[in-house]
Amino acid sequence: MANFAYTAKSSTGQKLSGTIDAATRSEAMQRLRAQSLFPMSLVDHQANKAPWMTISLPVRVSKEQTADFCAQLADLLSNGVAMLESLRILSEATENAKLKEITMRIHDAVAQGDSLDIAMSKESAMFSELTLSMVRAGQEGAFLEEALQRTALFLRKQDEMRSKIVGALTYPIILGIVGTIITSLMIVFLVPKFQPFFDRLEQNGTGLPLITIVLLGASHAMLNYGLIVVPVLAAIAFGVYRATQTATGRRIMDRVKLKTPMVGSIFHDAAVSRACRVLGTMLRNGVPLLRSLRISSESTGNTLLAEAMMKSAENVTAGDTLSKPLAASGLIPPQVMAMIRVAEESNTLDEVLIKIADRIDNRIERRLEVIVRMIEPLMLILIGGMVMFVIVGVLLPVFDLNSSVG
Repeated sequence: MANFAYTAKSSTGQKLSGTIDAATRSEAMQRLRAQSLFPMSLVDHQANKAPWMTISLPVRVSKEQTADFCAQLADLLSNGVAMLESLRILSEATENAKLKEITMRIHDAVAQGDSLDIAMSKESAMFSELTLSMVRAGQEGAFLEEALQRTALFLRKQDEMRSKIVGALTYPIILGIVGTIITSLMIVFLVPKFQPFFDRLEQNGTGLPLITIVLLGASHAMLNYGLIVVPVLAAIAFGVYRATQTATGRRIMDRVKLKTPMVGSIFHDAAVSRACRVLGTMLRNGVPLLRSLRISSESTGNTLLAEAMMKSAENVTAGDTLSKPLAASGLIPPQVMAMIRVAEESNTLDEVLIKIADRIDNRIERRLEVIVRMIEPLMLILIGGMVMFVIVGVLLPVFDLNSSVG
């Protein structure tokens, strides 16, 4: 809660001053008007504090809290509570300061005439494109409560899978960090200690093995350019990020993601699943096919699949079936296309699309579990190989010298 200093006039014309606690400036204005006071000035005390006085740890909104927000909003709306009142109740009930602030901003935006999906889209850090697409679909198809409940269920499922992955990756990540640090310290501090010995071997004409030459090169590079590597990598990462913010950059990145070994199929299946789930939900609730295609294409998270779905909408407008243009794109698996084709003929497309999404999600979970299980032994092999590279590079010249002396 922020503390605002106000100067206002009462209904009798008396000038009053004081302070009032409110989550936002708009809420403070409303509370003053409720007391029959007409604000003349309103200043946030927090904004006037020195920067060093306002430093605080960042508060984040977790996926679980986002799911709770959607589920609780759906419950309130289902019980006949008005939208603005529901948002106000949620803002007062939450203990997360960041979520409270976001909820009040959504409340203020809706109060000023924005639809719920537009108000939520301004909080992109909290709401994903899939969430926004589901809310948009629910508003247009008059099934907002169901859309919010489905979104909450999906977010909880995602959060559960994310927790499993993070838990399984914790040990390999720690192992990788510790192993990399140890190997780097050995290359930077241990290898240079043997430099005089290696120089004498070269002067005597004995020569050095290739692995030792590579190790010395790595050591010299880290000693001379190690401090430059971090800013260069940061600059490259920033450049890639800025490039992905453009339409061309997103297309290239989406294409790379689909072709990445091992995880490319997961990215692909996740995009298809999101599209099928949103499209099936909208069709089940009576939203026209063309409108459903446009909204569901925005939820895929992949530019290439979104373009394929928009092209299919153009073909459907011309009287073609949905399955033909999707099949021509090559982005939908053949078995999925066969199910869509049969569903179109039997007029059960909405049910089949949701079943397809469920099956794909189950397959994604199985693949992720396999990949996570593979990472730990691969990390052990990688770290062992790095340490062995340093040890062999240092000791091999010693063995060669002993052999030549013997």
